[in-house]
Amino acid sequence: MTHGTFYIAILHYPVYDKNREIVTTSITPIDVHDLARAAKTYGVRRCFIVTPLKSQRRLIQLIVDHWATGYGAAYNATRREAMEVIDISPRYEDMIAEITREWGRPPKTVATSARLAHHDLDFEGLRERILAGKDPYLVLFGTGWGLVEETIRAADFRLEPLRGPTDYNHLSVRSAASIVMDRVMGTRCCGEREQGRSPGRH
Repeated sequence: MTHGTFYIAILHYPVYDKNREIVTTSITPIDVHDLARAAKTYGVRRCFIVTPLKSQRRLIQLIVDHWATGYGAAYNATRREAMEVIDISPRYEDMIAEITREWGRPPKTVATSARLAHHDLDFEGLRERILAGKDPYLVLFGTGWGLVEETIRAADFRLEPLRGPTDYNHLSVRSAASIVMDRVMGTRCCGEREQGRSPGRH
């Protein structure tokens, strides 16, 4: 089941590097594979990958085409299904415009960051909003060292950050996005058993 109001975006620009300079980061090919599979699993309508670099957009398109229409489509049908959710945008504004055309209004943007000291939306709250189906929700993830402050401030909401039991907090973007997707839209085995369903295979 696809949740028609749930979108995610992986921003490669504008993001910070370790020196807090605003940069454009490079695509990691495995991110495309893993994000597509996670997004398809959790019912995301579309996973946007945003980069202004033509060479990087061509690389993403090559990966998508291989699994969607090339040899990979016949070799692995489930990977082909997953690649259907990937969308490539040259600019943040283009992505917003595309979703706006679909809905007739812009999406509600939700910023994520490990640096957030305060947040105004938790995972359960986002889940409820997505399932209500009234507005599209676009969850923003930054590559490199994260979204720039301007993007975070301009977002409609700031999602609670992921926290582990240690002080180390440097997840890859594909890991962070997958965890967030699960916390927002994942089912829990105990709840499934209570409703007479068996847990899915992994």
